[in-house]
Amino acid sequence: MTGAGTATRRGAPYTGSAWMIMALACACQFMVILDASIINVALPSIRRDLGFTPTALPWVVNGYLLTFAGFMLLGGRAADLFGHRRMLVAGLSLFSASSLAAGLATTPEILVASRLAQGLGAAMLAPATLAVINTGFPEERARARAFGAWSAAGGVGGMAGAVAGGAITTGLSWRWVFLVNVPIGAVLIAMAVMSLAGTRTGRREPLDLAGAVTGTAGLAALVYGVMQSADHGWASPPVAGPVVAGLLLLAAFVVVEARFAAHPMMPPRLFGIRGVAVGNGMLLLFGATAMAMWYFTSLFLQNVLGYDALQTGLGQTPAAVTFVVVARLAAALLPRAGVRPLVMAGCGCFVAGFGWLAQAGAGSGYLTGVLGPTLLVAAGIGLTFPTLMAAATAGVPGGDAGTVGGLANTANQVGGSIGLAVLASAAGARAAAEAEASSPAALAAGYDLVFLMAAGLGLAIAAVSLLLPRPAAGDSDAAAPRTPD
Repeated sequence: MTGAGTATRRGAPYTGSAWMIMALACACQFMVILDASIINVALPSIRRDLGFTPTALPWVVNGYLLTFAGFMLLGGRAADLFGHRRMLVAGLSLFSASSLAAGLATTPEILVASRLAQGLGAAMLAPATLAVINTGFPEERARARAFGAWSAAGGVGGMAGAVAGGAITTGLSWRWVFLVNVPIGAVLIAMAVMSLAGTRTGRREPLDLAGAVTGTAGLAALVYGVMQSADHGWASPPVAGPVVAGLLLLAAFVVVEARFAAHPMMPPRLFGIRGVAVGNGMLLLFGATAMAMWYFTSLFLQNVLGYDALQTGLGQTPAAVTFVVVARLAAALLPRAGVRPLVMAGCGCFVAGFGWLAQAGAGSGYLTGVLGPTLLVAAGIGLTFPTLMAAATAGVPGGDAGTVGGLANTANQVGGSIGLAVLASAAGARAAAEAEASSPAALAAGYDLVFLMAAGLGLAIAAVSLLLPRPAAGDSDAAAPRTPD
């Protein structure tokens, strides 16, 4: 039986230095996640300048997230078939060009179309960055450190969005929220061409068109339906129709991949690697847990404590710094401690931090009501996110690195989308049960319920982690995900 240590016997496939490869992967991940959050603060200015209707404005955000989540499986497989460098360069080119179009948009239709294209570019980029790390760092400890840096870059991108968006929109214009990506993208394309010059060109296999259509359409329909739940009930046609259609298409995708595809987009054999199967299950739950932290604590600060957008971003900065520091620490500990102990420690932080957050109310102060518990939860995210990503992609042959990277990113994004919809519904229902449903006290009650549910998700992640294979004698379970004989 060969383990994750198989990777340590591969030769590094790239000609660039290790620091440049890691810097490239981290910068791409930072830019992809930043663009999912930086736009929020700029929405009022965009609505005023371009004449968006209230119902159309959310699609400036949702359009990006829809294509990002829907096309990542396809993007991951394309990276394996056509080469990691090609997909990185193609994704960066599309992302930069669509950013330019968004920054120059003169109508709502042009801006939404540009955001859809941006999400598609991000779906090409994100799996390729994971594949680059998985194949570019063959030694286990170096790969763990690279995963820690990659995870930290994404976390910083997500948290920097509110602060950067507010500063750019106030000091320049909302258009520069998009235009700033153009020169950055040009630099990253040059880095990709230089540092990944030694990458192979990909397999000589046809693309699984039936799998691509059913998988991509299924994910897109599911995510679209879930997004509609913010404005419609779960049983309403705008929600139930796309969700049911998405689930049916995903079921067809499973049948196609298992029975009919000669070269499946998502080879079923990959789920024979227990780390892949269990790791992605945990990432689904983790996506919802992380959303409870960043999204709902932001709402608590604004709607309960009365902070403005910039104050909210600054108020969450200590948690972001904690996440970055702990993620790097987790990467250093992973080869020695193993996956399960780090996940258990992270889940302990989730339960303690969210349990503490659930006690906050309209009369709470920032230091004791928000700062303390969010530092605990951020530490839990820092311990678990790079660990889960490493577990979900370990023991995978180099030719499948992009596919598994796409699967891991998809699990995290879809888990976050579904989690946000479910948690938002629960918060709204709880607030509506109060006498004054829109009062800070009623909203706080809804957010407190979300935090308790997030603590339960932390326990669920810990329970699922018990399904990971036990390490071999004398080994840590960091290398537990193994390929079959």
